[in-house]
Amino acid sequence: MPTTDGEILELFKHPDTREKGFRLLLQTYQERLYYHVRRYVHHHEDANDILQNTFLKIWKSLHGFRGDAGLYTWLYRIASNEALSYLQQQKKRGIVPIDSVQTGSSSDSESAEKMAARLQYALDSLPDKQKQVFIMRYYDEMPYEQMAAITDTSVGALKASYHHAVKKIEQILTA
Repeated sequence: MPTTDGEILELFKHPDTREKGFRLLLQTYQERLYYHVRRYVHHHEDANDILQNTFLKIWKSLHGFRGDAGLYTWLYRIASNEALSYLQQQKKRGIVPIDSVQTGSSSDSESAEKMAARLQYALDSLPDKQKQVFIMRYYDEMPYEQMAAITDTSVGALKASYHHAVKKIEQILTA
């Protein structure tokens, strides 16, 4: 069974094996992309909707994949853009998830659950670009060079965005 990106792409190129190639792509990358998208949104259902839209775009665009970047980098970029588009739509509608509202005090005995909620609140307060950079660097431990390929942004600008994001999150968490 093919397992490399090249083999997946080769299967996808041919009409007779296109669906097989796409199923293999799903098996290979669906879980990783789900967890990436889940860091942007609060609810499993929202992540699944975003992921479904992501894979629809991938299906429609994969034939034109040029290979300038790695396949996962390309998929990750599409998923990130879909998640950011979803967040923008939610902001325009004025929808704020109820679990993103800051609650409680910041005492030393704060539970891990409350701390995770405060971190999510801090993340939600970041501008979209800073949120994206923070997620890629902090959660995904992605090198700046790979982030640059995904976001089409310079390494220096990404480092600055990450620094600003960290400072804003620290301010919120220590307030």
